[in-house]
Amino acid sequence: MGSGELSSAAVPRSFFDRPSHEVAPELLGRVLVHGAVAVRLTEIEAYGGPGEDPAAHTYRGRTPRNAVMFGPPGHLYVYFTYGMHFCANLVCLPEGSGSAVLLRAGEVVAGTELARARRSAARPVADRDLARGPARLAVALGLLREHNGLDAILEGSPTGRPRESATMRQGRPADPATIRSGPRTGVSTAKDTPWRFWIDGDPTVSPYRAHVPRRRSTAATSVGEVPSS
Repeated sequence: MGSGELSSAAVPRSFFDRPSHEVAPELLGRVLVHGAVAVRLTEIEAYGGPGEDPAAHTYRGRTPRNAVMFGPPGHLYVYFTYGMHFCANLVCLPEGSGSAVLLRAGEVVAGTELARARRSAARPVADRDLARGPARLAVALGLLREHNGLDAILEGSPTGRPRESATMRQGRPADPATIRSGPRTGVSTAKDTPWRFWIDGDPTVSPYRAHVPRRRSTAATSVGEVPSS
């Protein structure tokens, strides 16, 4: 996995079969592997279920777009936003619940050159910025629309999984003393809910930004806030 300090043991499905705000801080320091790239998670946001969390995609119930969030825990929910970015989430709670955690930032610990090639269009990208932010993290891992619904849990999965499968690994869980929490980034509703969790002092954590309403123009209309999980 690129570092002898990181455990390659798989995370069990039961880990995600809990409320998202309990899962989120415990995901810090764990590693998501997709193909040849692995990212140690350093920043996570939790989102609740239907009728509970107005910032969540599932607040108004199930739709074709958010259907994966109502599936089994441990699957990837990948969505497209602003017409240009993909963001990745991991489903929490039992099937039918509609909850997930947004993967906001991380450190690339394997496949660095591939991640850099995916990120670098015109200029070099510093290691700390390869997966610093939810869109960058998805790009570094090569997660696209076709990966929506991908199972990230080895437990109970068919043997002989293809190289392009996704897998959650134990990594090196963050020391609880280093974990901080605060308001979620860029949401206009339930904006004070302290369900953003990060590793204090880690250089890959993205900067906090409060929601700023987007202006409409004659050339294009606003798509609203960046969708969360």
